Amino acid sequence: MAKSGSDSDTVIIKKYANRRLYNTESSSYITLDHLGDMIRDKRDFQVIDAKSGDDITRSVLTQIIMEEESQGQNMLPVSFLRDLIGMYGNSMSAMVPQYLEASMEAFQRNQAKFRDAMEGALGSGPFGEIARRNMEMFEAAAGAFQQSMKPGASASDEDSHRDAEVEALKDQLAQLQEQIEKLSK
Repeated sequence: MAKSGSDSDTVIIKKYANRRLYNTESSSYITLDHLGDMIRDKRDFQVIDAKSGDDITRSVLTQIIMEEESQGQNMLPVSFLRDLIGMYGNSMSAMVPQYLEASMEAFQRNQAKFRDAMEGALGSGPFGEIARRNMEMFEAAAGAFQQSMKPGASASDEDSHRDAEVEALKDQLAQLQEQIEKLSK
């Protein structure tokens, strides 16, 4: 995990023998889900074994990946996992971490360039507003799909959320139709 600044920006998380995680910044017990949220929020943290004082951040991050994978968020193909395991003890294994970090940085740079290119394309030309609305509808639909895939959501919560999303999409579609009619005149 990349450092977000100085070590003073790093939140210390203590892991106790009973497997509980304690956030020293907020003075509260947290879960692996909270740590995942901290990662997505670009918050830097270090997990310390409360008894030994050892840095166990790497094993906790691996545990978060295992949790995500077991909940249906399968991003790591089996062949990749097998290859990665096969690299342990290999003469080239010392190069793997740097290679993976460089690959992830390149992926993130390309993702940012793609996002910027899409925003630039959506902002220009007479159909920019239509394209922007289409993108909003796509994101709303994707959000609704992701929400319905989350474990623990009740059927009534999903139904009411889905109904609200459908209404929002209908409204956006009506606005798009109006704009198309105006542009075609």
